[in-house]
Amino acid sequence: MSTQRIILGIDPGTTVMGYGLIRTCDDRHADLLALGALELHRLEDHYAKLKLIFNRTISLIEHFQPSELAIEAPFYGKNVQSMLKLGRAQGTAIAAALSRSLDIYEYAPRKIKLSITGRGNASKEQVALMLQSMFRIEKMPENLDATDGLAAAVCHFYQKNPAQVNTANVTEKSWKAFIANHPARVK
Repeated sequence: MSTQRIILGIDPGTTVMGYGLIRTCDDRHADLLALGALELHRLEDHYAKLKLIFNRTISLIEHFQPSELAIEAPFYGKNVQSMLKLGRAQGTAIAAALSRSLDIYEYAPRKIKLSITGRGNASKEQVALMLQSMFRIEKMPENLDATDGLAAAVCHFYQKNPAQVNTANVTEKSWKAFIANHPARVK
């Protein structure tokens, strides 16, 4: 007998923090609860941004009562300052979740893309289109960081329910081949 789980997914950032929440009622199905982005680009003060990230994460937790946080791990780039800022944003969201006793799960961007699209190098647009199809989202958010946050939550759901996704033998070289081999994932 499975229990309901609510998963908060976050794509951390100091310019935009994307988030998505899903509820699982059984081990095979998830419903979309919320999808959005916290816009931070208007703020100059980095610490003010971190405060907003913390407060928004807390408000999402208090409103939706998730038990788990799935967060995208920072990817390694050439700009050390950007990495430090991104790490702070991620750490702030994690600290907020820990303060409310959520279990924390971190996923590499490639793993998230692979679990959603079947391709680890998929574009943000491809991930968004797959999620739009999965959840029948009529109006997509303007900022794709929102769907990246949702993708982290869905990736975690798939990791906890491995029968939902099979990435062991990913051999598709195109979307056409992927759709032909996985018709149930396209609605």
